[in-house]
Amino acid sequence: MLSWLLLAYAVALVLGVTWPFLAPGEALAYRDMLVLPDMALTRAALGFGDLPARNVPQDALLAVLPFPVLAVRALVVGAAAAAAWAGWRIGRDGWGRFAAITVAVWNPFVVERLLQGQWSVAVAAWLLPLVALGARGSIAAQWVCSLTPTGAIAAALHSRRWLFSALTCAPWIVAGAVAAFSGGQGTSSAQAAAMFAPRAEGSVGTLGALLGLGGIWNAHAVPASRASGFAIFGVLLFAVLCLAWRHVPRRLLVLAGLGFALALASWAGWLTPIIQHVPGGGLLRDAHKLLILAIPAYVTAAGNLPGLRAQLAGSFALLQLLDAPFALSALTPVPASSLPIPHVDDQGRDVFFVDRPTLTRRADGATIVDPAPKIMNVVESGALRVGDVEVDPPSPRWSALNADVGLAASMGVGVVVYPDGRSVNTGAAPVGLPPLGLGLFGLWCVSPLIAVLTRRIR
Repeated sequence: MLSWLLLAYAVALVLGVTWPFLAPGEALAYRDMLVLPDMALTRAALGFGDLPARNVPQDALLAVLPFPVLAVRALVVGAAAAAAWAGWRIGRDGWGRFAAITVAVWNPFVVERLLQGQWSVAVAAWLLPLVALGARGSIAAQWVCSLTPTGAIAAALHSRRWLFSALTCAPWIVAGAVAAFSGGQGTSSAQAAAMFAPRAEGSVGTLGALLGLGGIWNAHAVPASRASGFAIFGVLLFAVLCLAWRHVPRRLLVLAGLGFALALASWAGWLTPIIQHVPGGGLLRDAHKLLILAIPAYVTAAGNLPGLRAQLAGSFALLQLLDAPFALSALTPVPASSLPIPHVDDQGRDVFFVDRPTLTRRADGATIVDPAPKIMNVVESGALRVGDVEVDPPSPRWSALNADVGLAASMGVGVVVYPDGRSVNTGAAPVGLPPLGLGLFGLWCVSPLIAVLTRRIR
């Protein structure tokens, strides 16, 4: 009977945080999340565009799938269900399973990342306990984690499959290395480091928010309950979980400590020199993401708590996100017609949009990223300003064209689109997809098969 009650509870939790992905609608568009019914395989999707390879190989996979929106729906719901299953496996008894399932599925890290639109980071956070378990399905879980660089790193650190880990990280590592050797930037600015540092929530401060697995830099991605004081239950949860630290494998404790150390260092400003000057340091500017490393340790601790302590842990985990299902309603799919999707006859050529912003809005006013780079090869700016402060400068190619659009043809740009809708054909031919990018993506696609074959040979 208890098993059936736990199963029903797990299903309710999963539906509570994923229900928007089960709602009808043509496109998923909210803040950083933009998944359209039709997406293009571009150089940027392979990591060889104007900007750092932050969405590699995620965008490439969605571009080659026939139904990308359906795929994301399945990945999000499936990952949350996998987190519940991992919590079930980790829990040592009924109440331990209750606590572990709750912490694995219903935590501020995944909810805040979903509200920021970073669905693949949330998916990785849900799958990471399964990767740490090393049980059946962990290869597939690690592969899905690697849709985003954050998930790829976290899964690699929790996995013992070093060859497989290298293959899953290769698309963005190699693309970043090529960009660095070509004069690209793998660093970021001091302003970006300050903007993306962890933030305080409610009445618990920044440290308290981090202890509860919250503290994302964007206050608008924080559920109202946490902002109004319910984040205190995250601190209480941490205190209860500490009682079971002896039952957590040392490796998980070390990785959790690493995640906290980097997040706290970012908060204190200690990572700024690395972010500014060390190639690849830009990966650390949103150091709150690295709290993902603590999730398997949290789930393991919760699963090993006895009776009353497990009940308290599960209850505190629920209470710190009391309004999660309501907050996540912002992710409900929307009609594609509500998005400012440009209609340009690009014929595979590079397109430069004059005075088109990096961020735009849906018909209802919600902020989203520009849809254009998802459907064509666009000269991307990547510029980000907060007030009068330039956080991210525009890309060199965009800056050159913005200064003199007459350079378009010589820079391989085939179409120039003006704000009034007028487009000019420059005569430049399409630039093909990079063979290296295609090869790395193909290798990533078959990496699970390589991992399975390698394991069988051993």
